[in-house]
Amino acid sequence: MSNDHESNKSQQQRRRFLCNATTGAGALIAGAALPRLVRAQNSAPAIITADKLRPQIPCGVMSGDIHKDKAIIWSRTDRPARMLVEYANNESFKNARSISGPLATPGTDYTARLDLSGLSAGQRTFYRVSFQDLQNPSARSGVVQGSLLLPGGTERDITFAFSGDEAGQGWGINEAFGGYRIYESMRRFQPDFFIHSGDQIYADGPIQAQVKLEDGSLWNNIVTPAKAKVAETLDDYRGNFAYNFLDANKRRFAAEVPFLVQWDDHEVRNNWYPGQQIGEAEKRYQQRDLNTLAANARRAMFEYNPYRIDQHDPERIYRMFSYGPLLEVFMLDERSYRGKNSANRQTSLDDDAVFLGKPQLQWLKQALLRSRSTWKVIASDMPISIVVPDLNPDVAKGTYEAWANGENGKPLGRELEIAEILKFIKQHNIKNIVWVTADVHYAAATYYTPEKAQFTDFKPFWEFVGGPLNAGTFGPNEVDQTFGPDVKYVSVPQGMKQNRPPTELLQFFGIAKIDAKTKTMTVSLHDIDGKNLYKVDIHPEA
Repeated sequence: MSNDHESNKSQQQRRRFLCNATTGAGALIAGAALPRLVRAQNSAPAIITADKLRPQIPCGVMSGDIHKDKAIIWSRTDRPARMLVEYANNESFKNARSISGPLATPGTDYTARLDLSGLSAGQRTFYRVSFQDLQNPSARSGVVQGSLLLPGGTERDITFAFSGDEAGQGWGINEAFGGYRIYESMRRFQPDFFIHSGDQIYADGPIQAQVKLEDGSLWNNIVTPAKAKVAETLDDYRGNFAYNFLDANKRRFAAEVPFLVQWDDHEVRNNWYPGQQIGEAEKRYQQRDLNTLAANARRAMFEYNPYRIDQHDPERIYRMFSYGPLLEVFMLDERSYRGKNSANRQTSLDDDAVFLGKPQLQWLKQALLRSRSTWKVIASDMPISIVVPDLNPDVAKGTYEAWANGENGKPLGRELEIAEILKFIKQHNIKNIVWVTADVHYAAATYYTPEKAQFTDFKPFWEFVGGPLNAGTFGPNEVDQTFGPDVKYVSVPQGMKQNRPPTELLQFFGIAKIDAKTKTMTVSLHDIDGKNLYKVDIHPEA
């Protein structure tokens, strides 16, 4: 069979499987909310267990951190219970395997994840998750189903989505609007995986029940206690992550598309950096130590995402994923090791100027050097040349949050790290680098060329910006000229009023597709309903 035929067959299986397995956009099997017959382990006669006595699965299922023969399967229940996973390489679950997974306990907010290994490279794996009550083993939850396509096997086209910025600026889940409907738009592209570029939550952004729009109509949010105030405690942060799973579109998407996740600032607090103390001008916080807040946020983020924990460095977020000879993805962490936000004009790469930090910088260089894939995608949670001022009320004016400092000259401050990476790539003739990012709440496509740059020791490359997924729309920002950015597309007009609501449909994501035959990468930018706004074919360097 042709690769196209196999791909179409896999897509048809995925659609049919999830349609049969779900009710609406949720992920519970039909009838799970009704009393059902559950047979005890000792094969005693079946007994009726009321729904309220059985574990529930409020957040659906999610997969992520996939490799050619393994993936993390994630879910959450509502009480102490054991995660049970059944999986197969066919939608009928013929010859399926079953695994008794980890316990979901209060210590993980009843989340659980299983590192499912021994899978078939290049094939679609179908899985279903249930939970068994620890106090009453005969009480079993309903079943939630999902699927994922593993990399490897016969070379085929690869498609992935990217975006970020979710539930920001008070724009939460509005069911009358369609909820996080951008997730359904992305799902229709049937990506192999999704890069969530950060700001998965807005821990510093409480959500009110109603927001009055400029035309006098009301935006109605689903609200929860955790979203009524800024997050400070571990339970506050957990509640922020749990909130997003109230959206049926996200649950449906997560059951079908693996997540590769990084963090940015709003997982903790706007524009935070290690060692920061929240100033007195910010009145909303009782806990003012950012290291304490970040520790709570990191733990909640690990609990609520399909992370594969590094056994040597359990707090490590940066990592790499291989999709065979066509693609490798390098996920960066631009929060954990950065120096404090400043004027960003240091003349040497000292402790205040670092962004990635020496260990991560060295890891990235060596990982790029070892890569034999055609394409190397660097997932950065912040854009390279878009200027992002730190406007928090407790910081000095002229302080910058991202790589760029707005000076348009030779590299200074954090720009020194980018210059070092770009120079290394050129020195070692590492080919076909593409950057994807979010953070600024609008979409953009930028081509970098040394002919237009103040720093010229690099190979040309592309950077694409997605987002927001469901948040206020901002921009466009000033663009620093140090690395010669040629901005090909911007999704919002100059002079636009800031913090535009999702009702204006200015929510954005990117889709990248690599053709297995020609090895061309086609990148397109889309609005909330999937409309194609910009598209470019990037041909690989021989």
